[in-house]
Formats: sequence, C-alpha cells, structure tokens
Amino acid sequence: MPIESVSPAEAYARYDRHTMMIDIRGEEAWRREHITGSRPVSAEHLTPDAFSHANLQATDAVIFHCQRGMRTEHLAPQLAAAVFPARALVIAGGIDAWKAAGYAVEEDRRQPLPLMRQVQICAGALTLAGTIAGAFIHPVFYILPAFIGAGLIFAGTTGWCGMARLLAAMPWNKAVP
Repeated sequence: MPIESVSPAEAYARYDRHTMMIDIRGEEAWRREHITGSRPVSAEHLTPDAFSHANLQATDAVIFHCQRGMRTEHLAPQLAAAVFPARALVIAGGIDAWKAAGYAVEEDRRQPLPLMRQVQICAGALTLAGTIAGAFIHPVFYILPAFIGAGLIFAGTTGWCGMARLLAAMPWNKAVP
C-alpha cells in the first residue's frame, strides 16, 4: 500500500479527532518537543498489529512524522502496514517543517537533549579539542580524535556505543516528570 507525503499545512488541515498523529522519533525526543496531540511510538514498535487496539477503518487516517522526514520516508512500507486498513500519511520534512510553517509544538526544555545529539556534541568536542591540542601543544594529542573515530566506527558496526551508555548514566539525563 503506497503512503502519501503531505505538507505541514495539509497535515494541519487533516488533523482532527478522527486522525491520529504519531511521532516515530522515540519517547525521549517526544518528551522534549512534540506536535500537540501526537503520540510517541518508536519505529521499533511499528509492527503490523501495532494499532490493532485502535480499530482503524479504511476511512481513518494516521499521520506519521519524525524530525526531518527521512525516517518516515525510509519506513513508509512499515508505517502503512502498521495502520492497515487506515490510510497512512507522512509529514514531508517532519516536525522541523511543521515548526518552519509556523505551527505550534509543545516544548519542555527541562527534558534532556536526545542521547544521540549528546553523543554527537561530545564526540565533536573531543575530536576538535584533540586536533587543536595536537596542532598547538604536542602531536600525541592526535590520539584523542583517532580514539573517538575508532569508537564511532565500532558503534556503527556493532550497534553498541560506550559514549552513549556513559552519557545515559549521567544525572542530567534523568527524565523530568
């Protein structure tokens, strides 16, 4: 079943009490910022029977979104299967396009940044610091960006990221009620 991509304006116009809005980014990102009325359902939980309890009909529509629209585009067949027989729609450009179009989102800045953004910030800062220190202090500091690069390769190939595990245990990453 094909999945239709809609603009934020079209999604806003179609969004009513008969339409579900699903955020597939995951609960931590949803808690920090989400479209009002949307529900978090991470991509891992989008199985063909994920919405069987909702008694969806062919006349119903479910609007999916992610941060920028790439994940929803990539997962389009899975999204359509998860809400069958309802019609699956995706917001082109995700929540970023929704905000750029001027539509409101609920934000809770007390919530921690998504873990992968923290990993990117930390890896980038350590790589930059090691490179600068290697250039201006002593070449031995080039070990730091090499170590970070090796860690990122390991994380990408195995799915296990030591930096993410370490950051997840930090006190600032406890969800605020």
